[in-house]
Amino acid sequence: MIAIAISNQKGGVGKTTTCVNLAAEFGKMGYSTLAVDIDPQGNCTSGLGAVPAMLETTLYDVLIGNAKIADAVIATKWENVSLLPSNIDLAGAELELASVLSRETQLRKHLSRLSGYDVALIDCPPSLGLLTINALVAADKLVIPIQCEYYALEGVGQLAHTVQLLRESLNPHIGIDGVLLTMFDGRTNLSNEVAEEVRKQFPTAVFETVIPRNIRLSEAPSFASPVAYYDANCAGALAYSSFAKEAAARWLGHGR
Repeated sequence: MIAIAISNQKGGVGKTTTCVNLAAEFGKMGYSTLAVDIDPQGNCTSGLGAVPAMLETTLYDVLIGNAKIADAVIATKWENVSLLPSNIDLAGAELELASVLSRETQLRKHLSRLSGYDVALIDCPPSLGLLTINALVAADKLVIPIQCEYYALEGVGQLAHTVQLLRESLNPHIGIDGVLLTMFDGRTNLSNEVAEEVRKQFPTAVFETVIPRNIRLSEAPSFASPVAYYDANCAGALAYSSFAKEAAARWLGHGR
């Protein structure tokens, strides 16, 4: 199983949207996919159709040692997509893990006990705390969504520095493997200028696919659905389909 973390310490850049929709697209391509929600807000969990407040067992229970990871994973309605869910309980995990030996490697340890999945997608919180560190240590690849707006690169330097530190100490495989431009509006000079600047900074990492601003894409989470199952022909769905094929070609072998 290859693990892909989706992270940016800046909020509102499309991390959860990317995790939910990439999971759905990988699933449609035939890959057995596990979405891992390591954000206490639980938006990836609700976006894939679960109700965070009604969950009996979540990632929190796994990380603090109260449950086996296999018992926390739940099925979703979407083809080939399973979910390791979270809810607000996870906010307490950072404190409870603070005194645990090898606290940065807990997620990696638990994920290694799962079998039968081709890929895990880890939706990170908008911070560089212990939960995000766990995700980056567990990951084989890192995707950074960057929105095409002012201050787009704000905080990315700090994330890159953290990645370098982890590379030297806890995960020699991690790097900035993919950068995804999101919320792109080709009608504005700003979006085009930001896209150009991001491509200059990350010339080999930026995906060709760009995710546009799209009303249907914004609406889909309120229906607890990936956009491909909400409106398969909208611009957002077509963009995430293209992105999934590009990511699969990079990291999973060509799509099935």
